[in-house]
Amino acid sequence: MRVFHSVLLTTSALALATPALAQTGAETAVQDGVTQGGLEEIIVTARKREESVQSVPVAVSAISAKTIQQRDITSIEKVAAATPNFSVGRASNGSGAQLTMRGIGSSSTSIGIEQSVAVVVDGAYYGQGRIINEGFFDLKRVEVLKGPQALFFGKNATAGVVSLTTNDPGSAREFIARAGYEFRSRQVQGELIASGPLTDTLGLRVALRGSLMDGGYYRNVSVDRTYTTVDIRNLLVGGNGNPLVSVAKPAAERAPGEDEFLGRATLKFTPDNRLTMVLKGSYSYNQVNNSSWNYVAYNCGLASGVSQLTGYRCGTDFVTHQNGIPADIAANFPYAKSDGALYNRYRSFAINGAITYELDNVTISSVTNYNNNNNRWACACDFQTSNTGTWATENSTWRAFSQELRAQTAYDGPLNFMIGGLYQKTKRDFSQYVMFAGLRDDQASAENRFVASSKSSYTDGETAALFGQATWKLVHTLELAGGVRYTHETKDSFFTQPYNNLGVQTIFRDQKDPDGLGVVNARQVFNDWSPEATLSWKPRDGILVYGAYKTAYKSGGFSNGGINSKFSSNPLGDLTFNPEKARGFEAGIKTRLADNQLRLNLTAFTYKYGDLQVDFFNSPIFAFQTLTADARTKGVEADFEFAPRAIDGLNLHGSINYTDAKYTNFPQSPCYAGQTPAQGCTLIGGISARQNLNGKPLSVAPEWTGALGVAYETPIGESFKLGFNIDSRYSSSYLASGFGNPFSRQGSYAVLDAGIRFGAEDDNWQLAVIGKNLTNRFFVAGVVDGPSTGGGTGTAGGVRADQLGFGNLPRTVQVQVTKRF
Repeated sequence: MRVFHSVLLTTSALALATPALAQTGAETAVQDGVTQGGLEEIIVTARKREESVQSVPVAVSAISAKTIQQRDITSIEKVAAATPNFSVGRASNGSGAQLTMRGIGSSSTSIGIEQSVAVVVDGAYYGQGRIINEGFFDLKRVEVLKGPQALFFGKNATAGVVSLTTNDPGSAREFIARAGYEFRSRQVQGELIASGPLTDTLGLRVALRGSLMDGGYYRNVSVDRTYTTVDIRNLLVGGNGNPLVSVAKPAAERAPGEDEFLGRATLKFTPDNRLTMVLKGSYSYNQVNNSSWNYVAYNCGLASGVSQLTGYRCGTDFVTHQNGIPADIAANFPYAKSDGALYNRYRSFAINGAITYELDNVTISSVTNYNNNNNRWACACDFQTSNTGTWATENSTWRAFSQELRAQTAYDGPLNFMIGGLYQKTKRDFSQYVMFAGLRDDQASAENRFVASSKSSYTDGETAALFGQATWKLVHTLELAGGVRYTHETKDSFFTQPYNNLGVQTIFRDQKDPDGLGVVNARQVFNDWSPEATLSWKPRDGILVYGAYKTAYKSGGFSNGGINSKFSSNPLGDLTFNPEKARGFEAGIKTRLADNQLRLNLTAFTYKYGDLQVDFFNSPIFAFQTLTADARTKGVEADFEFAPRAIDGLNLHGSINYTDAKYTNFPQSPCYAGQTPAQGCTLIGGISARQNLNGKPLSVAPEWTGALGVAYETPIGESFKLGFNIDSRYSSSYLASGFGNPFSRQGSYAVLDAGIRFGAEDDNWQLAVIGKNLTNRFFVAGVVDGPSTGGGTGTAGGVRADQLGFGNLPRTVQVQVTKRF
């Protein structure tokens, strides 16, 4: 580890410009039949126009189509695994993910929180964490833009943007068949791509991928659990509750047992050299056998190291302990499978239309998008099942329509302009059913008989934005760019708990609650101006120096999955939260040296965040609340890439990043479960437990991250070629909790990926072996306090909760065969 860290430090001493790690093999250029090495030119669209990665004044990591294929970067999680200082934690409920960049991210436990890291596909914004359930393949490029990106990418990009561009049909016919097998999960995967012209002006590309998993990445170890329910009405009249004993069988032993199908069809129409029209339709289906398959109790609250619920020892491994819903209860439980099996099923479809019209000095662009996804799950929602088990089911749907229109000038004079507008309409529908504490009501309807509490909610959103930028070449080498985005947004939301068992009606409000607060309606209106300015200097070819002031805005919102507690006098205030805003500075230098053989990049940044959205899960009482705090993140990032002409096909690349991300104003943060006064927790009024987190680190914010890799490709004989890549990634330790819980700490780690390829020199066929996390290192990228664990918060006798982390994938090795026709 020390050697690895030393290499990264040496790399940073050499580096001179922003993180634009084009993690590509040494793409060769052919001139007069002579093959030469050197760096590949990477084109990005960080400013919504095509520019070289080395000439755009933005901190961007770009991954080419070639590297995407070589390293099997086919999901948001795999993008994160290839990008230091960016992490993705897969969660079972809430938003479904915690995306964190430069220490800034969004809690996974609230479905109402938009991600601070925006995901953009083919120019359209996909704002939900559930996007990680989508597989992405047949990609042209991936761009990871770091820091606020409001001007060009709109709201909800306070931490950065992941922009994915899929392939269009080309002028030549192309047929690709690809098959793969991953050994640990016993996953079979197949891919078919057909592309080519239908007429002189119309092209079609169809890409299909499907996979079946006979095993899994994680092992579920559990035993039959008895779940005893009592009839609350019988208890209230002095009876024994007529106990009913049900058996919860262990969930699938190997998880996630994923089944997946993805399809995309693209039509490209180019009637002349001015007009281009691209229409894409896509469909995605994904189902797994356990919605919380990667939740691991990695640090237990008891000194014995044993879980407070299951009796199993906690550990940093790829093992879970969960059971399905008892089959007799599941038979009538809403959205449950009849046998009680756990699952997560995700379906989505999208239609995306892009039009570009080029006049002599003006380019007009339009992107129209409609996307719809539905996610259903049945969860062992204590995440480590005991005889007092907690289960829940959920059905949520997201719909979004957007239209963006933009005009960009390209005059020969010193002044140019970009102006545009965006309209977006969204709707979220949400329903959830929870069973816990052995509650039953034999007089309730069949679907509510075993329900302890249910939720129904929706949010309708509407956004209108205007944005523009002016660029002024002060002199030939110096450019000033300034712009602003104005956003007007409304959200209309509704929340109620339609049914509460009599046993919890003293705790939870429902729609019939006599105090009139059981139904919450919210009308939220937000207005924001997000300006930015950038000064760029190109003293000579191959060198760019820039400085920027940036701001950004993320929607306020409504906690659709929250809880309306009778202990609160302000349910509306509990369920709504303010917008998140960012402002700060970034400066960098990008260089391309040694006859285009060496790229050295360096950037420095400092940003302040106001009303950073943080979701708090109160594990002892199983309640959620979205809070806001102020924070600051600052750091330095450096990277290099070297492709020597003397060794054609060789590419060395690496990066090192330092980040300091801390709260600046969070004096009344909730305490973590079991936190004692000696640990900084104060009990206020005997009810509310608070701590001061000013100066404390944010969630998943390691100080040091880095990467180091090598790729080489060379001809073998007259008709074959051989290639390999080795890539490592390092992270120093960090707190997985956003509430200063020292027991959530993830230790430093390094992972190693590698691949080897052999095939025809003209790429007609190829055989590849791709290995990921070959060191089999376990780590977490997010955490929740274990439900129903911990207690005594704010007292000397506090017992801390079990720490349940969102674990990564273990070692995987895939064999892949590709054939082109």
